[in-house]
Amino acid sequence: MFGECHAHVAMNGVNYAQAMALHVNGPDEAHIHAFFESYRTRGIEFIRDGGDKYDVSRRAAQIAPEYGIDYRTPIFAIHKKGHYGSIVGRAFETMRDYAQLVEDADREGADFIKIMTTGLMDFNEFGRITHEDLDAAEVREMVHIAHERGFAVMSHTNGKRAVLDAIEAGVDSIEHGNYIDDEYIAALAESRTCYVPTATVARNLIGSGRFDDAILTRIWEASRHAIARAVDAGCLIALGSDAGAVLVPHGQGTLDEYACFADAIPDRTLRDRKLEEGETFIRSTFRRNNHR
Repeated sequence: MFGECHAHVAMNGVNYAQAMALHVNGPDEAHIHAFFESYRTRGIEFIRDGGDKYDVSRRAAQIAPEYGIDYRTPIFAIHKKGHYGSIVGRAFETMRDYAQLVEDADREGADFIKIMTTGLMDFNEFGRITHEDLDAAEVREMVHIAHERGFAVMSHTNGKRAVLDAIEAGVDSIEHGNYIDDEYIAALAESRTCYVPTATVARNLIGSGRFDDAILTRIWEASRHAIARAVDAGCLIALGSDAGAVLVPHGQGTLDEYACFADAIPDRTLRDRKLEEGETFIRSTFRRNNHR
């Protein structure tokens, strides 16, 4: 089985606030053990986490060897104050603050740096991204600082212009990347940035009654098209479900994401070859002390 290239150990796939309540006084180890067991029983041996604000993923990194799992984490994600990202990490106001957070992540054992450059999809309105995007120059400096310290950069980014800004800044992976079209897929193909679409997030919400199914279906269809076009264009692409998000259970979410890829890329030989290529890149790039 392929690995899970985008998970959140701190979350439970049901309710964010409920999950955080478990960890507010320290990481809930029973939750972490259940998290790893759900992957082990499905034969998933590699997990790249997206970080959290309660040190859950740092404790998970210590527990992972008990389950034979290669677990990578940024410890926490980094976002600009007033912008999206407080649910998974720590905020900065100035580049000096940002550089200090990179130093903190290094000291706390991070395998890579995760940055938040945009908001997330608004499931009530097709094409809308919540929150203001970071400035392109700011993103370039953030990536430069992380790379100078020897870290790969995982970038939570949605929307066409912001995706291009992140690619041009040299991020090592784009997470989500919703609403990109052929022009931006071409730019992705010319880079060495890996695309992790997390398509199952919208697909699993269809029929749940939480949002308008017509809008969810449009989002899912746009993701399916982007996956197919990215593979056709020769992009690096990897399997990551955003496991822990609502209706994306740990372990099962990885299988659900693979099903999304199967819908987008019917040729299994091609599909598996591309996913293996992407995961190999993720494994080799998003590791501690991967100095450039």
